[in-house]
Amino acid sequence: MNIQWFPGHMTKTRRLIEENLRLVDICIEIADARLIISSRSPLLSDLIKNKPQLLIINKSDIADDAVNKEWMQWFKERKQNALFVNSRDGGKLLNKVTDEIHKILAEKIKAKEEKGIVSKSVRAMVTGIPNVGKSTFINNISGRKSAKTGDRPGVTTGKQWITVPGIELLDTPGILSPKFLSETQGEHLAMSGAVRDAVFDTAELSCILLEFLRDNYSGLLCTRFKITDTADLKGYEIMEKICKSRGFIVRGGDFDYDRASAIILDEFRSAKIGRISLERPSDI
Repeated sequence: MNIQWFPGHMTKTRRLIEENLRLVDICIEIADARLIISSRSPLLSDLIKNKPQLLIINKSDIADDAVNKEWMQWFKERKQNALFVNSRDGGKLLNKVTDEIHKILAEKIKAKEEKGIVSKSVRAMVTGIPNVGKSTFINNISGRKSAKTGDRPGVTTGKQWITVPGIELLDTPGILSPKFLSETQGEHLAMSGAVRDAVFDTAELSCILLEFLRDNYSGLLCTRFKITDTADLKGYEIMEKICKSRGFIVRGGDFDYDRASAIILDEFRSAKIGRISLERPSDI
């Protein structure tokens, strides 16, 4: 399924990031634990490559715990700065992030102090794809509703500075690459809500998701939707079972595929189906 989405405001976001990099000490990139590969924009990686970086793996509480551990080991082996968090952790989250930032910037801070420059806080730019939880991360780390949040991409539309103990955070709008690297990346981003639903066929995408769940999380799939015997079924056949189970029938006895598709995507995104990861290190 070929999905592409790069609205005009993302070009503006690219310029905003480029223009403000000189103002910050470190870049915090937020990625989605369920799709760590797809949720890291190559465009963004290129923009911030010359700055110290901290990768925050958000939504780890709704990703498959076993897969989280695989990723932790993968990052550890490569000595990459990656912190797995649940953005709703509040005060604990602030301590984790502050400690990690000071570890990364230790040499820079020490060099400044030796020159007599003492700063009470560091400046960090918060970046990531749309709907990955950047604003929720900032609100929970600051303990107040400082940044706009929403369950759709594009809620944050301009830069916002938020001050928390020891850190000044610059929130930036979500940014994707002008062209996705593969069909799978586009599908996974759309499943997560990083791409507007109006851009793609939700029924087709839901069928792709159902086939993934059939192959990898059949127990969760069958339990949530109260269905059985999905092993040999195609995605649309599983959707028909869900329509029967949930009563998604329209006049004339036809299946309500639109309603079923919306529910399937919503219940994946909200983790009502269960803790699911779309990608693991072996997919690289």
